[in-house]
Amino acid sequence: MSLHSRRKFLNNIWKGCIGMGMTGFLPSCTRGVVKAESDLPIFDDVDICVLGGSCTGVFAAVRAARLGAKVAVVEKQNAFGGVATNSLVNVWHSLYDVGKKQRIIAGLTQEVIDRLNERDAVERNPNPSSAYRLNSQELKIELDELVLESGIHPHFHTLFSEPYLDGDGNLTGVIVDGKSGRGIINAKYFIDATGDGDLCYRLGLKTYTFDLLQPPTVCAHLEGLDLGVYESVLKEHGQEFNIPSGTAWGVYLPNTHVFMFAGTRVYGADCSDAGNLTKAEMEGRRQIRAIMDMMRKYGNDGNIPRLVTLPSYIGVRETRHVECLYQISDEDALYGRRFDDAIANGSYVFDLHHQDKPGLTFRHLDGTEIYSRPGFPDQVGRWREKTEVNPTFYQVPLRSLIPKKYDNVMLAGRMIDASVVAYSGIRVMVNMNQVGEAAGVTSYLAWKQGKKIKDVPAGEVRDVLKKGGSIII
Repeated sequence: MSLHSRRKFLNNIWKGCIGMGMTGFLPSCTRGVVKAESDLPIFDDVDICVLGGSCTGVFAAVRAARLGAKVAVVEKQNAFGGVATNSLVNVWHSLYDVGKKQRIIAGLTQEVIDRLNERDAVERNPNPSSAYRLNSQELKIELDELVLESGIHPHFHTLFSEPYLDGDGNLTGVIVDGKSGRGIINAKYFIDATGDGDLCYRLGLKTYTFDLLQPPTVCAHLEGLDLGVYESVLKEHGQEFNIPSGTAWGVYLPNTHVFMFAGTRVYGADCSDAGNLTKAEMEGRRQIRAIMDMMRKYGNDGNIPRLVTLPSYIGVRETRHVECLYQISDEDALYGRRFDDAIANGSYVFDLHHQDKPGLTFRHLDGTEIYSRPGFPDQVGRWREKTEVNPTFYQVPLRSLIPKKYDNVMLAGRMIDASVVAYSGIRVMVNMNQVGEAAGVTSYLAWKQGKKIKDVPAGEVRDVLKKGGSIII
């Protein structure tokens, strides 16, 4: 696009803002709608456009593409996988219920595990909270191959900027910025898999955040760390190095001596805000260095860790949520409510990463509750009375992915409409993988049948998911 065209585009936006009485910083007045600008080049023209290339976004795209839709995926970084790759969190949780008797998850999660297994890039673990340890770098390549095999149009180093509306206010494309400049990707249906709900937010859809957002974590690959020694040293000397006493855990990369360490936390950061995100990235890395300095000073001779890798993106647990047709309540999740439109199942414990105190609280489906803090004994209690029969898994309904406005938009990812405790379990990757697959199938059926997203029968979505390898209960 020529410089003249770019200036014309920006001037038109600016004139529109002045006409509405808005003369502040430009992005604040362009949040809701951007109307067609003919000077912008068309970068792609597809049936379904997925914004965000995490495993959730990729799985949505793969499902839709395998069914026959023409699909594009827009990813701001240089690789797919999101938190599982770019944030180094190489753990997928159990695919079974809490009793380890009933299989509740399969689909593309199992397919990718099988593919990684062929390359010795995944290991099984008896702990359900880290049932599969992945090689994040191998996963990046595997997702590349999965996307290309499916005929999907990938767009790396491409940042979603604004919605693109026609004269009647219908969403017909998205404006993106990348190495080739600014342009438009046209589509008939859109899946917001940005994590922060960027498309939904900039369309003006109703969003919300909780008062105590779960804090983000910068992970790191280390060699030579003993986690037990670290927790002991942290308890005694963490304050000297300004290291928050939150939680610490990690796993080894398959068939290596490299340890994925998750021991930082940045309190008070809303990473949907650019300033907060910048500070959080830098503070997380500061904490990693402080941890290394602390261990060099106080660790024993056999426990001086060495830093191998830092992530390209902080591990964000939570930012804004999008108001959808249904909000999953705490009771829905904690009591294992069944839904007629269920499209995902999960058994991961509800873990509340606190902003207002160190450590975290685990709530289990059997009614037990554990407050855990590194270097201190666990505090065990109950969040409800004992019962003879307990739920063994919870479900995610399709309605919690469908916004109330815009008939050709749905979401997939951690911006899901869920209350505080319910979200703390649902948010993990094996659950979001299923949510992505459901979004892809639903968008495909809407496109194929010429329907609004909300008018696609949930029973049809469930049937297609099951035929594609998902476990539907």
